[in-house]
Amino acid sequence: MHTVIRFFQMGGFFMFPILLVLAAGVAISVERWMHLSRVKKENRQMWDEVHPVLAEGNFDRAREIVQQDESAIAQMLSMGLARQGAVRRREDIEIAMEESLMEIIPQLEKRTPYLALLSNIATLFGLLGTIMGLITAFTAVASASPAEKAALLAASISEAMNCTAFGLMSAIPLLLIHARLTSTTGEIVGSLEMVSVKALNSISTFAKRAY
Repeated sequence: MHTVIRFFQMGGFFMFPILLVLAAGVAISVERWMHLSRVKKENRQMWDEVHPVLAEGNFDRAREIVQQDESAIAQMLSMGLARQGAVRRREDIEIAMEESLMEIIPQLEKRTPYLALLSNIATLFGLLGTIMGLITAFTAVASASPAEKAALLAASISEAMNCTAFGLMSAIPLLLIHARLTSTTGEIVGSLEMVSVKALNSISTFAKRAY
């Protein structure tokens, strides 16, 4: 702990902005991870419940099920099944579900792009802190005695590099988390598209039988 505190103190003023950026990134990461995990769980539960009903062609019961749920998959199916009760054309039902999907995707991607931005900001703050530290170091060396210059310069450069190191230590995890959240969002969107196609196929199958 003492080493960590000393490392932070030696980095200078710009260690504090990097720490704030890291804290903001961690907060966004935790919130997004919990949200996406909840969405995946709710979608899986809803699909397990409504899929057998759709396969049986009991669309009235399916409408009742999705209207009682607030998951992303229920919102999408609700739009499609509402249109199915009014029209029979596959294209109209598909458009309704695509419209709902366009409303859902921004909610899934919400705040995730900020992680990449915060990662870049942490890196830039680290570089800026190092540059400012080097400027201060060379200014101090200029007025120092010849015997002290080498030791003073070495110590000052070591301190300045701490800022860049902390910036990179903050940026790299944020980038990795951003990649993971982006991948998870893509998986959820892919599952919604798959559900949309399966629901459309079930509706089309029973519509043909009705005719």
